[in-house]
Amino acid sequence: MVTTAQPASAEHGAFNPLTTWDGWRQFVDTPLTPARDADDQEWTLEQREDYHARFVVLKTPAMDTISTAVRRLLLLNRSQQGGARRGLIISGPATTGKTTAMQQLGRTVELADRHRHPGRDGRLPVLFITVPPSSTPKMLISEFARFLGLPTLERMNQIQITNAVCELLCEMGTQLVLVDDVHLMDTRSRAGAETSDQLKYLGERIPATFVYSGIDVETSPLLTGVRGSQLAGRFKIVRNQQLRYGSPADKQIWHDLVNGMDSALRLRRHRPGTLVTHAAYLHARTGGRMGSLSHLIREAALVSLLDGTEKITKKLLEQIELDAAAEQRARAPRRRRMPTQRQP
Repeated sequence: MVTTAQPASAEHGAFNPLTTWDGWRQFVDTPLTPARDADDQEWTLEQREDYHARFVVLKTPAMDTISTAVRRLLLLNRSQQGGARRGLIISGPATTGKTTAMQQLGRTVELADRHRHPGRDGRLPVLFITVPPSSTPKMLISEFARFLGLPTLERMNQIQITNAVCELLCEMGTQLVLVDDVHLMDTRSRAGAETSDQLKYLGERIPATFVYSGIDVETSPLLTGVRGSQLAGRFKIVRNQQLRYGSPADKQIWHDLVNGMDSALRLRRHRPGTLVTHAAYLHARTGGRMGSLSHLIREAALVSLLDGTEKITKKLLEQIELDAAAEQRARAPRRRRMPTQRQP
């Protein structure tokens, strides 16, 4: 029987990535910071900075779609004894919240499992890893082993690590395996193709539902060729793309999300509804990408705390430098439609 290191209680300030058991447990166990009243004098500046740095995670329509799809797949795969289990691919442009959606999904599944199995230690309902750059099969399975805290990895070959990982995950009742950054697997190369085969093999050995996430997976090499056709035959794809701001329904969704962030702010001179008045500007600035929007609002809140103004204005928002891609999109000139010339 293979044994694994038990997750330890993380020390204050210690960094534990979510791709380790310690980090994942810490993520699942840490409740959102209570949003106290902004004028609460016992809420220190440092605590309010921590609150706004972490802030809130708001549900988008895509997150609801992903959650519903995975719940159905968990039921579909639950009694599957062999053969190809069905999975899900979360695909979309960068900074649209794919990883956040995947992590929140995993957190929900794990908390639900704990509720169904109270007091049962040694269970691992959810495993979360990312695909290493230029990954080989051994590098990939080593990420699984690192999450589990398997010892003596340096003395084990790929087959031994794979067998140990599969044995443990079966014993620990793993239901959901989350694999991020699958677009890094270039199946046109030998290493990438073999890594893709390794993932397929793990999906057959481990009785769990696999969810992949990556940037524009539909156009990546992952779904091309014989291997790609096999993957496409087992996985459905959900697009997690930027939010639009065209139709009244699109604008309502965006306004609701911006209002959710506005309501969560705890700045002492903030006027409720301020962010909503700038909803169109926020969409133009971020391109409807939730990652960019979250960055913009969180950094603006922190700047206002540091300079003592404690409010977010459009002038302050304009001073915040976003990621390079967002800045390029915001600066790109829009094409002006030329008037149609009448024929003589």
